[in-house]
Amino acid sequence: MMKRFLLLIFLIPLLNISVSLAQSYDIIVKGGHVIDPKNQIDETMDVGIKDGKIALVAKNIDSGQAVQVVNASGHYVIPGIIDMHTHNFFGTEPGNYLRNSFYALPPDGFTFRTGVTTVVDTGSAGWKSFPTFKEQTIDRAQTRVLAFLHILGEGMRGGAWAQNLGDMDARQTAIVARRYRDHIVGIKVAHYAYPEWTPIDRAIEASSMAGNIPVMIDFGSMGFSLEELVMDKLRPGDIYSHTYGGGGQGRESIIDPETGRLRPFVKDAQKRGIIWEVGFGGASFFYDHAIPAIEAGFYPDVISTDLHGGSMNTAMKDILNVMGSFIALGMDLNDVIEAVTWKPAQVINREELGHLSAGAEGDLTVLRIRKGEFGFFDPRFRKIKGDTRFECEVTIKAGRVAYDLNGLSEPLLPFPVSR
Repeated sequence: MMKRFLLLIFLIPLLNISVSLAQSYDIIVKGGHVIDPKNQIDETMDVGIKDGKIALVAKNIDSGQAVQVVNASGHYVIPGIIDMHTHNFFGTEPGNYLRNSFYALPPDGFTFRTGVTTVVDTGSAGWKSFPTFKEQTIDRAQTRVLAFLHILGEGMRGGAWAQNLGDMDARQTAIVARRYRDHIVGIKVAHYAYPEWTPIDRAIEASSMAGNIPVMIDFGSMGFSLEELVMDKLRPGDIYSHTYGGGGQGRESIIDPETGRLRPFVKDAQKRGIIWEVGFGGASFFYDHAIPAIEAGFYPDVISTDLHGGSMNTAMKDILNVMGSFIALGMDLNDVIEAVTWKPAQVINREELGHLSAGAEGDLTVLRIRKGEFGFFDPRFRKIKGDTRFECEVTIKAGRVAYDLNGLSEPLLPFPVSR
């Protein structure tokens, strides 16, 4: 009897392997309403995933062909969400703001449960600290972590460090961006407080030397003309962050304070290819700006969080809450989905992400859309009402179920603990 038992224990893994090899798909996501903006899909479809990649999107894929089936009936299925503005250089050095600090957040605790499969850290590390960020966070996370490299060598260390022009080295920044091109997607400028263009000029210079990767600007408190920035300084494909912030600390708003209307150049800049990104954050999004902008027909290109220790439990909360806010503001569902999937993938030049084409990365999110009476508020505690909230049911990253709220995956299989 003992010999038979030991033989069975030995054979079970082999049987599992043979069953897996016999299946056409590792996972089939069954019966969900698929929204895939790139491929203009907006209907009930099945999605088959094999070897970490999207294999097929079709009306009816036989469940018997899969090792694992996710029952998405009654839910929405979208490409894995890309949060294009986060701060994830988590560490244990006090007084360092967002660089290797307690104030930044370890990604895996804040991603999969909200449907996010890819985050883009926006400038927490500079060329001096990026190797530490890579070894400490990027290489250890299950979440896909990409990054904008700060023009400051120290990165977002905060305080007087942010004003040090001597630490803004375009050449060294470009060298590190090229060396880590698999992870670094752009250059960041943020929180410079003096009225001069030098940080932006050096960021654009670094970008040019690194292959014209995009530059992201947090205009901070420079006190300069926003029109000059987006019409003369920035290039098509460059990014203006915190679009609906402004109006204080020297940051000019997209809304003219005298008329209460959208400044005319904002739409012109969008037409010439400037990317307008939300970056909600702890104090960088106001309905006083968003409502008149959207009433004027101006919508963001990319919806994002600016997730960090000071924003996660405030008005922002998470990417799903920010998405719900824009539904409440009148943005179309498909446009909201595009602004967290295919559009950011294009902006950061990672077009293997953000869609469900055959051969794309096997990242996928199953969302429940709740209908009811909900409230959304901003850092000034202005509140609007909406009838739609998003809730993540299942997150699939690189062809494995990374998060399952209600056990919709059968059989339930463990997510690997190493990359």
